Amino acid sequence: MGVVVVGEGMIELSRGEGDGWRLGHGGDTLNTAIHMARMGCDVRYLTALGDDPFSTTLRTDWAKEGIDTALIQTDASRMPGLYAITTDAVGERSFAYWRGQSAARRTLSLPGSGAVVAAAADADLLLFSLITLAILEEEGRERLFDLAARVRAGGGRVAFDGNYRPRLFADRDEAQDLCRRGIAVCDIGLPTLEDEMMLEGVTSAEAVQARWRGLGATELVVKLGGEGCLLTQVGLVPPPQFLAPRDTSGAGDAFNAGYLAARMQGFAPAEAAIRGHRLAGWTVMRPGAIPPRDEALPF
Repeated sequence: MGVVVVGEGMIELSRGEGDGWRLGHGGDTLNTAIHMARMGCDVRYLTALGDDPFSTTLRTDWAKEGIDTALIQTDASRMPGLYAITTDAVGERSFAYWRGQSAARRTLSLPGSGAVVAAAADADLLLFSLITLAILEEEGRERLFDLAARVRAGGGRVAFDGNYRPRLFADRDEAQDLCRRGIAVCDIGLPTLEDEMMLEGVTSAEAVQARWRGLGATELVVKLGGEGCLLTQVGLVPPPQFLAPRDTSGAGDAFNAGYLAARMQGFAPAEAAIRGHRLAGWTVMRPGAIPPRDEALPF
């Protein structure tokens, strides 16, 4: 089953052991793509990078994780974005970004983007996020909406994560409009209650569920952090165990991967949610958004 994931993969700086910084990679949809590839899914990542040494390293590292890089476009005039993670005493993270002129902003607006859309339209599952929409140029956004329509017309499904980062938008009105358009073209909705509270002022998971269903999404997973998630026609699914996180970076992205991979493999939503919780739980007990594999890695 083929998966196409659209977004921005960046250079990541995170604290290593001691006083130094560790150089890696990350980004909301990239994190999900790598986890899904580790779980055996056929994943193509659709983005843009430069032709600089950092971009070459990112392509190589993603390929080593099992990502098909054939849909990555090249903008020779730009480089990848960069972000740094800091965490507090209870594992909550904060970010600093340098991404205003990243190559990924021109994803699907570079020459040849039409051919990339045509190549991606055969996906069984297309995944993108509100962050994806935030960083794209207007032409790229419209091409992405077109791609979503083509995937659905071909019998595939579209998943949308309402990952809201206020600083990426001119104002909240822009974010609300793009989020509503993303919901309208998706089959599987992956909102987070905390994001929806900031973006729309809702106060409960049930209200989030009602809003997304009213806009067209049919299968909904409202993520509630450490409390678990609320599933359409199932109810609350708590995590298998409650943890004291070391680093919450990428927890929601890991959950998305576990859930979507399980759904593609034929598991029911409740079991898929448990698999998402297990992968997220493994992630938050290790530093960085995409921890290196170890013997405890689920699946």
